[in-house]
Amino acid sequence: MIFWDSSALAPLLVAEADSLERETQLRFDPRMLVWYGTRAEIESALMRRKREGLLDAAAESLARKRLSFLEKAWVEVAPTTQVRDRALRLLRTHPLRAADAFQLAAALVACAERTTGWRFRTGDVRLRSAAEAEGFLVD
Repeated sequence: MIFWDSSALAPLLVAEADSLERETQLRFDPRMLVWYGTRAEIESALMRRKREGLLDAAAESLARKRLSFLEKAWVEVAPTTQVRDRALRLLRTHPLRAADAFQLAAALVACAERTTGWRFRTGDVRLRSAAEAEGFLVD
């Protein structure tokens, strides 16, 4: 199973430069692991695009249909104190934003901190660097 950060999921919902690459990755391995807060991050990204005029009604409707399809298949890491504690450690260790620390913490908890062989997908440069430093294979 591969952990998908919100920034890796977004190109599956709306047209972005790396949409084709993300679709290919999903077809290759459709098992997705995500953090509990991913749905809220995706909502934030969709609404930001809408406010900026980058997402019309038809594209928003399509994005929501795609999201609904993905949500039915993904496995979600619950918001536990263990995830929060890992996120706090990550904030002290890496230059991450809070939501990114929760994303990475959820992945670490899911693999019981044994990152060898685990993949982490993100489109965020800082999160990529932190995930690599924690031992994940990042693509």
